[in-house]
Amino acid sequence: MSNSIQDVTTQLLMSPKRWLVTGGAGFIGSNIAEFLLTTKQDVTVLDNLSSGHIENVNFLESVAKKHNASFKFVHGDITDYKTCLMATSNMDYISHQAAVGSVPRSIERPLDSHINNVDGTLNIFLAAKESNIKRIVYASSSSVYGDSLELPKQENKIGTPLSPYAITKLINEIYAKNFSQIYQMDTIGLRYFNVFGPRQDPNGAYAAVIPRWIKSLVDNKPVVIFGDGETSRDFCFIKNVVQMNILAATTEDQKAINQVYNVACAEATSLKQLYQIIVTHLSDHYPHVKNLDITYEDFRSGDIRHSLADISKAEELLKYKHTHTISKGMSEYIPWYVKQL
Repeated sequence: MSNSIQDVTTQLLMSPKRWLVTGGAGFIGSNIAEFLLTTKQDVTVLDNLSSGHIENVNFLESVAKKHNASFKFVHGDITDYKTCLMATSNMDYISHQAAVGSVPRSIERPLDSHINNVDGTLNIFLAAKESNIKRIVYASSSSVYGDSLELPKQENKIGTPLSPYAITKLINEIYAKNFSQIYQMDTIGLRYFNVFGPRQDPNGAYAAVIPRWIKSLVDNKPVVIFGDGETSRDFCFIKNVVQMNILAATTEDQKAINQVYNVACAEATSLKQLYQIIVTHLSDHYPHVKNLDITYEDFRSGDIRHSLADISKAEELLKYKHTHTISKGMSEYIPWYVKQL
């Protein structure tokens, strides 16, 4: 199978496979499932709906009908091994996205993060082994770089994790490498940087920065920046992330398998810059946002100061070419968000 996303899409349309997407009712998982359904794949979503939404499941059902694809929803939990064994049976690929996210949440509730992200992932890996699954692509995180000050972040150079969440993702990577060595399983880990896009939840204490800020601005409330606004991140639009997941699942290059990859745009944006980008795109729909102020609060525990990815490994081995810069991604995301309102 060729590596460009266009060629892969053509191959998938010609030869549908069976895919399990864990966490498929959530933000990233539902976008991956949507892409698969548009290419007429047989998709099963496993989700306990703790942070995913039934509305996303209903949306995926409508996509499946529109594209004459097979879709099944399993309301279950990855922390239950029997559920994992049942869900992985007869699958060709697993896209493992289910997790309890958020650095601050893991600091408040470390046991919750460990049970879901470590025990749950081990259950999926073990069930995949028992079910003879061809390949698992699993969600890791840029948080594994921890206290490493080196920029840009390269996959082979990590520091000490700064939060329980980061530790859980690093443990996932260690398990994946171990399973590939002992059981000859294909595993590929994707270290997501700051992902944004449609179906990202703006509500709740642990909402990601972009949807949270958009919601505040629309609601005529001040945006809160933790620190001085110079903290920077590598923001990555969801379509880039979906592309990476599909390329990782379908690559036939042996050098590309049993690796971890950064998923990002190799573009650093400070929080102050991010604010201006959002206001620029949002003011077309809500002119009042130009007049709102920023509120500054103390730096948060566990947050890293700067994050910027080196994506050359993904470009070389997976033929990844990101299609959306932060500005292009925002030009698609904000109209979607406004339409939802």
